[in-house]
Amino acid sequence: MSLPQATHAAFTLLLSGDPALWGIVWISLKTSMLGLMLATPPAVLLGYAIASYRFPARRIVIWLVQATLSLPTVLVGLLLYLLLSRHGPWGSLHWLFSQPGMVLGQCIIATPVLVAFTLAAVQALDARYAETATALGGSRWRTMLTVLHEARFGVMAAVISGFGRVISEVGCALMVGGNIAGETRTITTAIALETSKGEFAQGIALGIVLVALALAMNGALMLLQGDPRAAGGGP
Repeated sequence: MSLPQATHAAFTLLLSGDPALWGIVWISLKTSMLGLMLATPPAVLLGYAIASYRFPARRIVIWLVQATLSLPTVLVGLLLYLLLSRHGPWGSLHWLFSQPGMVLGQCIIATPVLVAFTLAAVQALDARYAETATALGGSRWRTMLTVLHEARFGVMAAVISGFGRVISEVGCALMVGGNIAGETRTITTAIALETSKGEFAQGIALGIVLVALALAMNGALMLLQGDPRAAGGGP
């Protein structure tokens, strides 16, 4: 099948509402969103804490957080496979080759991105925000909420980047999920499978969905941020 023919077949699949294709999309969205939702609160709190407080070995912690951004997802998948396998310490959970196992993997993969981006966003703020909140009698909790509110666009960028990281990864989803049709087959594992079979139409269709999701998420962030020139009073 030529590229134009495969592309035409891909759009046909998308527009016809093919249940197998959209079932794969749904599984990807569900596991990615659940993993992201579980990872975001503790990761944002950790990023804020690292940025706001001085403690021994802080620079080493920041270095480790930044280093984990390049951690191969297939390595996360291998570690989880060993932990969740029948003879592993978490084998009793029976999460291997299941959606809960995939959600756990997505949560682990998203965490470094969320921590690092939140850390960078909070560090970029003027320190007087926290100082003013504290001087006005705000508790630590209130001060944290004030700072995170001021850094909200950076935190939003962290969440969107985390979502992009988890929904586009293939290594962990394949090793922990097993690429089971109708259960753990995601967009990326389906693309890999269909390409290996020489069936490009579904792979192209799923690739179009990935691109559309990326454009939609980043477009939403731009709308929320508004026009920075208008906000700053520039020309």
